[in-house]
Amino acid sequence: MHCIRAPAVRAVTQAATRSKCSSRLLSRSTPRAIVASSQHAVLRHYATALGQTHPSARSAVINILSNIGSKREVEQYLAQFSSVSSQQFAVIKVGGAILRDHLNNLCEVLRRLNYMGLYPIIVHGAGPQLNKLLEAAGVDVENRWEGGIRITDGKTLGVARKLFLEENLKLVETLEALDVRARPITSGVLTAQYLDKEKYEFVGKITEVNKKPIEAAINDGFLPVIPSMGETVDGQVLNVNADMTAGALAEAIQPLKIVYLSEQGGLFNKETGKKISAINLDEEYDYYMNQSWVKYGTRLKIKELNELLVKLPRSSSVAIIHPDNLEKELFTHKGAGTLLRRGDKLHTAIAMSDFPDIQRLRSVLKRNREGADAEAVLDRFLRQLETRPFKAYWDERMEALAVVLPPVQGSSLAQLATYTITKSGWLTNLADNIFQNLKRDFPKLFWTVKQDDENLTWFFDQAEGSLNNGKGDVLFWYGIDNAEEVRALMTEFSLHGRKMHGDVNLESQLAAQQSAHQAQTPLQASNPMLQQQTRAFSTFPRASQALSQLGRPKATGSLSHQSRRHYATASTTNPNPPLGSRNNTNSRPSTIALIGARGYTGQALIELLNTHPNMDLRHVSSRELAGKKLQGYDKREIIYENLTPEDIRRMAEKGDIDCWVMALPNGVCRPYVDAIDGSGKDTLVIDLSADYRFDSSWTYGLPEIVERSSIVKAKRISNPGCYATAAQVGIAPLLPFIAPEQQPVVFGVSGYSGAGTKPSPKNDVANLTNNLIPYSLTDHVHEREISRQLGIEVAFIPHVAVWFQGIHHTINIPLASPMAARDIRNLYQDRYAGESLIKTIGESPQVKNISGKHGVEVGGFAVHSSGKRVVVNATIDNLLKGAATQCLQNMNLSLGYAEFEGIPKM
Repeated sequence: MHCIRAPAVRAVTQAATRSKCSSRLLSRSTPRAIVASSQHAVLRHYATALGQTHPSARSAVINILSNIGSKREVEQYLAQFSSVSSQQFAVIKVGGAILRDHLNNLCEVLRRLNYMGLYPIIVHGAGPQLNKLLEAAGVDVENRWEGGIRITDGKTLGVARKLFLEENLKLVETLEALDVRARPITSGVLTAQYLDKEKYEFVGKITEVNKKPIEAAINDGFLPVIPSMGETVDGQVLNVNADMTAGALAEAIQPLKIVYLSEQGGLFNKETGKKISAINLDEEYDYYMNQSWVKYGTRLKIKELNELLVKLPRSSSVAIIHPDNLEKELFTHKGAGTLLRRGDKLHTAIAMSDFPDIQRLRSVLKRNREGADAEAVLDRFLRQLETRPFKAYWDERMEALAVVLPPVQGSSLAQLATYTITKSGWLTNLADNIFQNLKRDFPKLFWTVKQDDENLTWFFDQAEGSLNNGKGDVLFWYGIDNAEEVRALMTEFSLHGRKMHGDVNLESQLAAQQSAHQAQTPLQASNPMLQQQTRAFSTFPRASQALSQLGRPKATGSLSHQSRRHYATASTTNPNPPLGSRNNTNSRPSTIALIGARGYTGQALIELLNTHPNMDLRHVSSRELAGKKLQGYDKREIIYENLTPEDIRRMAEKGDIDCWVMALPNGVCRPYVDAIDGSGKDTLVIDLSADYRFDSSWTYGLPEIVERSSIVKAKRISNPGCYATAAQVGIAPLLPFIAPEQQPVVFGVSGYSGAGTKPSPKNDVANLTNNLIPYSLTDHVHEREISRQLGIEVAFIPHVAVWFQGIHHTINIPLASPMAARDIRNLYQDRYAGESLIKTIGESPQVKNISGKHGVEVGGFAVHSSGKRVVVNATIDNLLKGAATQCLQNMNLSLGYAEFEGIPKM
């Protein structure tokens, strides 16, 4: 390895030899060859060998694998990057502002890339630093520009040359301090000629790139670091624009990636203010160049990058990205900045005669299809396409193919019947390209995917809603904002499961012989397509496990985050599979009575009920607010009441209330519950206090941890505590691995809303400012709750801080035997795969990112050097998933609605 001294090199070499790798692995390009031949197993050997002699290197490798997207994405892209020669991985242009403000973060990222065997070529500028020096020297910087190019006289050139050498050395030394060998290449690479000597003076344009110094540096195990200065053939130094230098290097090197690091982190649509995720230049170049907001620097950048990519292989792409997100851009399908690529021009067909080669079409449709009946099923499908409307999309090489069945009369829903794409198609973002066209042509679309599909997370990103039928299939849709339309779609899916598959399961269209025996749902009645569905013909590759973000769709489209309704019921691979038998079977609005609404939790629940399509709030009780009008509820006018237990008994006897929610302080609600019990009516009661959390006759309502089926059947549900919810989520996946006779320790910090509305030192902002207040340091009620539910002793140490809402847990967990951070994170990903309201991340989650959100974030996964202790972090909004959102989950399950109906996406 280039960054480790001889003993470590021998260790890696021995590990590679033990892995029966070829003798080629003994070169300095070891990691590249290893990954190309056997990514995961050898990376494990490699990390282990590094760990024996260089712990920081091992930590870096594991960190990159456990903190970027999914392991599969990382390995896919790492294999792609490793499939070319070292110098063809990437050219990274670093501007002066990045060197000035983000140097350390940049070098940390470069270190991790380097430890994975990747050698980006670094070219840098120093514009802002040069401006500062020139201003200090009395130069009128503002008037020394022409057409975006700095006029460089002799004095400016002298200052610039000295500065560039200093900045180059600073970057190299920072890398070396991180044990990354870097080589400054300040001459001999870039030959230039005067751009326009009379106009710009000592400004050049690159005419030739000498690759030999770059190749020599990489072959010797060094990152090449090149300033954006060229030399004429007779040795005159010229100032060259750094973007132009990066482009010239890319044209000569032909890398897979050209990266422009930017503080803005990408290109932005000036009309919407949103970052542009990707631009397919072959299809979208003219569109963008004709937009009124594409002007000045944005227009020039798109134009220049289009000209550059035309000269490069189609596999090359440009990323404009903030340095902090560089790894996410490189190693995930979703990316983080703006990706520009030539893309592939898409072809369309609305009739079979539009396909240029039917045999090729047949072979594409057969991809990943197993079974003896494949040919017969395919024949039937093609015959169907000859007689019915459809629209197909494919690229020139048919790496990707989509077939959509348009809406039929009486329905507005189109169905994605086939969506097949090769692995190389995923890596070149063909999937995004096609889906952009689908969303343009079909404003309302649904499709189904197998739960174990390896690209499942990508489909969640395209969808606005989802439903898992608990049988291995996931229904997705976008563009549907009508509750009845969604309910009909979900009912059909729940009843017939795989029979709804298209191709994203195409065989669903074929077996009409069974439709006569099936009762028609409202959706079937309006959509004959759904009357013909039986088995599934899947063209999606299968994976060994569901991915970590199953059930966590991303909000897209024109509706606001606040106004969008979400209907996602997800299944998971954990030991407690979610779906109960009653999901989304209730079509009647449920009447709700809320007892105790003055507090923050009651107000949060009222806001959720206000937008829930099937919850009808009828009564709200508060002694302090009695007689006043309830604010924040628009469905009907409600006046606060001061309901006594006797009032509640009489109301319960009438049977007009479907669900009673007790949002009262601890120790207060029992008389009210007794009154309901005495009514003789078995209506649903949910208690948000701690009064019944230790009562075995009540169901503990934490859907992600307990059996959901028990909640579905329950009429008495105790809503978990906020601290307790996050702590259980943070500990549960490691329960089998905790050291015996030892206990996890939870250090929790809550915002002051957790102290309630009654004035106290714990919600006094003046007292909390510049302060952290510990309280109930032993025997806190949540300590007993966590321990009871997990079945082990857990120590809990609560604190309150000056922010309003949100909780952060730092959880120390002793392990019975050594474990690696990567394996621990995989445990959490697997345990919470399918949970819409739990997000597993690599880094430590932050309170500011969870406040106002409806789920739990868990991450950190820092393992002690012994491997026998891990620290996990978890964050939760104490008023939402810690109380009101969780209450609504339990209400949905028990009342017969989809679990996440009315709950905004995380």
